[in-house]
Amino acid sequence: MAHAVETVMQHRTVLLEEAVDALLWRDDGVYVDGTFGRGGHSRRLLERLGAKGRLIAFDKDPQAIAEAAKIADPRFSIEHDSFATLREALARRGIDKVSGVLLDLGVSSPQFDDPARGFSFRFDGPLDMRMDPTRGESAADWLARATLEEMTEVIKDYGEERFAFQIAKALVARRANADSLGPLVSTRELAQIVAGAVKTREKGKDPATRTFQALRIHVNQELADLQIALDVAADVLETGGRLVAISFHSLEDRIVKRFMQARSSAPVVDRRVPLRAHEIPEPPFKASRKIKPSAVEVEVNPRSRSAIMRVMERVST
Repeated sequence: MAHAVETVMQHRTVLLEEAVDALLWRDDGVYVDGTFGRGGHSRRLLERLGAKGRLIAFDKDPQAIAEAAKIADPRFSIEHDSFATLREALARRGIDKVSGVLLDLGVSSPQFDDPARGFSFRFDGPLDMRMDPTRGESAADWLARATLEEMTEVIKDYGEERFAFQIAKALVARRANADSLGPLVSTRELAQIVAGAVKTREKGKDPATRTFQALRIHVNQELADLQIALDVAADVLETGGRLVAISFHSLEDRIVKRFMQARSSAPVVDRRVPLRAHEIPEPPFKASRKIKPSAVEVEVNPRSRSAIMRVMERVST
């Protein structure tokens, strides 16, 4: 999610200037901030947009929507929805093409630091993990009904956890005792169950880290939404338009990297077709090398350490 400029709970935007510099190439264009968060990227974009520019933001989180309501700017609008609904939101506004799309992925600091949201094992709180707690199924609800096989698959695929089966087995065993212990609804208890099932621990990492990540990704359909948004963003970019994606873990970055590599690779041409060199079609996109936060930014904001930014530009239709 967007990591906004030091507002609530010391929330800082990651790669703020780098992202805005990469995204904004014309000040009268239509731009999309896929995750408003606490508004760091959006506010900086509005500072640099011209009078004819427009910015459309998205966020699932009601708290982010409340923060966005503080922006009284006719050039700005926000959708209380996932960035996966980009195509529909643009269609409602009669917009066919945009100048840039920013996707700042993951979870924001205020979400992690609020025990009531259930994203972190550092605090005891309700086992929710929904970015929009008014919609969908919470992590506790899903764990109460998922099969052993479903739990194993989610924890393995989305957490890259090698002890996924052992953790899932422990969760199913805990559920079997729900009549006497009550349902599993606490982040602290989930972390304790995982710690008891994980045989070895990575140095400096809590054994629950991967499981919490996996459940959060699953509950919020993060990777599925990302793939949809990438496809739509590429479709709606005008010539010269940029797609900027900031990821915070390997699963996200792998999807973004492969997507941009595929879109910026030359199309496969049948060698039997008699084409001259200048007749071979060029790829419609150009991708940049990955960009990481500076040492200074990492020192000021340690949570930025894992961030990777990738940029893709449409060079032709």
